[in-house]
Amino acid sequence: MKTWETYKEHVKRDDPIIAEDIIEIEEEVSIVNVMIEKRNALGLSQRALAYKCGIPQSSVARIETHKTTPNLDTLLKILKQLGLSLTVSSKSVRA
Repeated sequence: MKTWETYKEHVKRDDPIIAEDIIEIEEEVSIVNVMIEKRNALGLSQRALAYKCGIPQSSVARIETHKTTPNLDTLLKILKQLGLSLTVSSKSVRA
């Protein structure tokens, strides 16, 4: 395998269970990356965002470094303060 992307695609093809895990992780990373980009674009520090959300700055740091996954309530608080929203859509589910 030459690159991480090539390896991921190989694993996704060969192991459907691991493929689902990879997809889930990539979705979580995508959400957090958008949050970080928006926070930076607004010129907010982690501390300022945390204050606006009523949560500890350390929570924002752990979320942004992917050390923890926020619960839905915390995620919605953060998204609201960043002027973002969460959209839920249907997708096909394998039985």
